[in-house]
Amino acid sequence: MKFSVNWLREFVDLPKNAEEIAELLTRAGVETENIETRGAKIDKVIVAQITASSRHPNADRLTVCEVDDGSGTKRQIVCGATNYKVGDKVPLALPGAKLPNGLEIKKSKLRGVESEGMLCSPIELGLGEDASGLLILSPEAKIGAPIADLFPADTILNVEITPNRGDLLSYFGLAREIAALTGKLVAADVLIGRLPPVTAAATTSRIKISALRECPFFSARKIDSVKVGPSPAWLRAKIESVGIRSINNIVDISNFVMLELGQPTHAFDADKLKGGINVRLSREGERFLALDGKTYSLSSENLVIADEQRAIGIGGVMGGEETGVTESTRNVLLEAAYFLPASIRRTARNLNLPSDASYRFERGVDPGMILRASQRATELIREIASGQPAKEIAAAGKIPANPSDVSLSYQKCDQVLGLAIKPKRIDEVLARFGLTKAQTAKTRPAWKIPSYRRDLQRDVDLIEEVVRAHGVDRISGTDRSRFTPSSAADHSHDLESSLRSRLIAHGLSEARTSKLIPRSAIAFSGNPIALRNPLSEDHVALRPNLLAGLLDVLDRNVRAGAEQVSIFEMGRVFISPEGREERHLGLLLWGNALSGPHWRSHKKRQVDFFDLKGAIESLTIPDLSFRRGENVDLALAAEIFLRDQRIGFAGQLSTVRIAVIDVPGAAFFAELEAEPILTAEEATRIFREIQRVPAVTRDIAMIVPEKLSHAEILRLIESVDEPLLESVQLFDLFSGSESNLGPARKSLAYRLTYRDRSRTLTSEEVTAAHAKVRERLQRELGAELRE
Repeated sequence: MKFSVNWLREFVDLPKNAEEIAELLTRAGVETENIETRGAKIDKVIVAQITASSRHPNADRLTVCEVDDGSGTKRQIVCGATNYKVGDKVPLALPGAKLPNGLEIKKSKLRGVESEGMLCSPIELGLGEDASGLLILSPEAKIGAPIADLFPADTILNVEITPNRGDLLSYFGLAREIAALTGKLVAADVLIGRLPPVTAAATTSRIKISALRECPFFSARKIDSVKVGPSPAWLRAKIESVGIRSINNIVDISNFVMLELGQPTHAFDADKLKGGINVRLSREGERFLALDGKTYSLSSENLVIADEQRAIGIGGVMGGEETGVTESTRNVLLEAAYFLPASIRRTARNLNLPSDASYRFERGVDPGMILRASQRATELIREIASGQPAKEIAAAGKIPANPSDVSLSYQKCDQVLGLAIKPKRIDEVLARFGLTKAQTAKTRPAWKIPSYRRDLQRDVDLIEEVVRAHGVDRISGTDRSRFTPSSAADHSHDLESSLRSRLIAHGLSEARTSKLIPRSAIAFSGNPIALRNPLSEDHVALRPNLLAGLLDVLDRNVRAGAEQVSIFEMGRVFISPEGREERHLGLLLWGNALSGPHWRSHKKRQVDFFDLKGAIESLTIPDLSFRRGENVDLALAAEIFLRDQRIGFAGQLSTVRIAVIDVPGAAFFAELEAEPILTAEEATRIFREIQRVPAVTRDIAMIVPEKLSHAEILRLIESVDEPLLESVQLFDLFSGSESNLGPARKSLAYRLTYRDRSRTLTSEEVTAAHAKVRERLQRELGAELRE
């Protein structure tokens, strides 16, 4: 919420500059996001009155205004705004003026018509964010006066209020907090005075609450003979200083009281109401035209304020267009109520209708401020709009009771904070925050919690108040660190980081996608678990795999012009129907094998299955193997095994899958369970010095059945107990369709490397070792060796 320092000073003595105020609040847990300097100290910007207006002869969206700037000579200004009328007073930037946005005003011609200056909007003068039209000034503004006289220099604090501190969403509330932190007194003049009598619902039929859970208390006060018009300059200046646009004096008073005291109120045009007020739940599908000009379809969960014929307001959110205050309004009904925070939060979210009122109600307003705010608004309406209020306030329901008392042990306070604070000091701090002792027990007194601090529920909450006032920086730090041995979780985390690093080193980029998938992806996601109350159509179900998210990343990159996409993600998936969580690793490759053209090679090779397989093998997972498999989503599928446990699959995505995002060429995808990989024993790392003796290589070429896999052949060669065998590499492959080998047969050629670390091998030693491998291939696999 934005706070004007000038306005805040009316309630409490503040530190000298805004930075000190921000530091004080931040140290107490109320963060100040930023500090803005406001004011309109701009040379050659004055108050002018529009005396005439006509259409621009050469432009439909422009008008030609005649303005009085107090010099005795009328000026002609070309204007593009439409929110003014003849007689309005507006800011006029004269030729030579330099606006805060850097624009320098000069005499000019716009579409052939001369313009002697510019009429300004709030954003052009640095007085707000509104750029939709001119800044309409108070009728009391003096023509020709510098604009700085109306908007003196001010500082705006943008304070981040946490959801549990709804009591700070007002000037009085923040001033009360600052007074408690600094030991100063808060000016409570707005709360002084007797409240008018309240007529209970039992004695009147004008107000009825049918939804007591959602609205425990509702009050209304009739005010007759009001004169609706522009607000006085001081009122406009205050609400506009924090970005609220002036509407008319009645609406502005309601907004002013909300900002001042934190209690939203609403004024209905009493003459447009039909019968008594009923606070009820909406009927399913009931239509409501709100003040923002939009019609909303309500549900049975939405609370409405209604008369005998229709809903006239969405409780705690927004009033209705049909009963809103206009210039023709003569009598108003002023509402002030307490609404259930959860109900307001649900309604504002479901209707996508946030408002200043709902922002406060959903965080909880002070029940003790309801009638005070009603009385304050009534007094201002009587003063500014000449209203004649009823002598009593009509009400229904009961004001919610104060929070329960909380006991605090002085000893526990010292133990939690790690330092001794005198009980007298603790009592003083809590009293400053509005708490009063309910019991005078010597060591564990009970404290009455004020109505505006419903976040104080336990003794540790009171201890937090003590430390906020005492100062967190005054509590000395204690080094209580100690050595803890590495755990399985630590090992898993380190291994996960290592897996990420290896994939990145292999040329893949890490992606992070949402655990929630859109409705469009449900049909392709293997029966995902749907959410009961999704936030949007893009987040309707829990993902059962990583494919949908990675395909979305691929689609986005291809649309951006990428020629190669190599990505991976490590994340949680949710397996239906029981919703079991698993960590999975997903990889997706598409496009050119190289990221860009190279001068040594003019041919572009597309990624294939072996690029994907190579990326998986770069993880150096021990005992990992691939076997031919079947998968409806893959045109070329392989199952991935860790020893004898299936942990994933890999392959080329089918045309049905890839057609969802319409990208050219083939895409290759793999998904593995991360838990078996992360918990597997990591292969022992062995140090080997650089080889000093030469190696000897021998080749083996063989003809085998087509169904015999390379993995089976490699496994058999490595199983030969031959200490001289250092490595095996496949270097040639052709099948029967390419030669005269015959059907269902293929030829493979391997290069075997032999080495002894201490000496050079003789030809006889290598021949003997090589013969053992050849004999095993012939005997166990039936391989036909080629010489």
